[in-house]
Amino acid sequence: MTPYEQAVQTELIRWQQAMQKPPSTFGRLSTSVQKRINRIIPDRIHALITATIKQMTRAVLFGVDFLNRPPVAGQTLIQRDAAVARRIEFYKKTSAAEGGVTGAGGILLGLADFPLLLSLKMKMLFEIASLYGYSASDYRERVFILYVFQLAFSSQERRQVVYQHIANWPEHSRQLPNDINQFDWLTFQQEYRDYIDLAKMAQLIPGIGAAVGIVVNYRLVNQLGQTAMNAYRMRLLQDSPALLRE
Repeated sequence: MTPYEQAVQTELIRWQQAMQKPPSTFGRLSTSVQKRINRIIPDRIHALITATIKQMTRAVLFGVDFLNRPPVAGQTLIQRDAAVARRIEFYKKTSAAEGGVTGAGGILLGLADFPLLLSLKMKMLFEIASLYGYSASDYRERVFILYVFQLAFSSQERRQVVYQHIANWPEHSRQLPNDINQFDWLTFQQEYRDYIDLAKMAQLIPGIGAAVGIVVNYRLVNQLGQTAMNAYRMRLLQDSPALLRE
């Protein structure tokens, strides 16, 4: 096994363990703080965020805006990883710049950043899926993308459940309804709303919005990118174990 193969295997094992570990004291504390933040945020802002998540989730499941990238074929895992790493870096820098501009603009532009960042994240995930050789033309692949999205930003309790869906994807995907309209997207977006991007609320605070927008956007996109990279590596190596040695 080459040093790169060893590094990939080690990273995957650590990631898999992190996804399955029980909730920590810090995690429970974070949930408590999150609830307090939620209570001081005006209802109209909560309504706007919930509506944005709902629209984006439906766009991913039902729309065609993200389906213009064919799956990449004929590449080794090393080549795929390198291409994915470059795209993650691009989206990290793009989202940080966008967060800085909107964060400096006060509450109105700060609110505008939420759907913009959500769209950037989705575009990145669809690119990553394509680079690892998976086509989002099948709605089940779009459900997988949504699970990856949720895996990156859920509480540890929810993360354990979603991880099992991804780790056992062949079996789980067969249990999904044949009709995309039967997918329980409402429950999905409600779960996502409970945990996603609450750090972005600080971007609405006058005086620190720009700095928060740059740092938080960069970190959130990096977190999502690394989660997606490991999720697709795990799946790709399950589908084609020999790929690691190509």
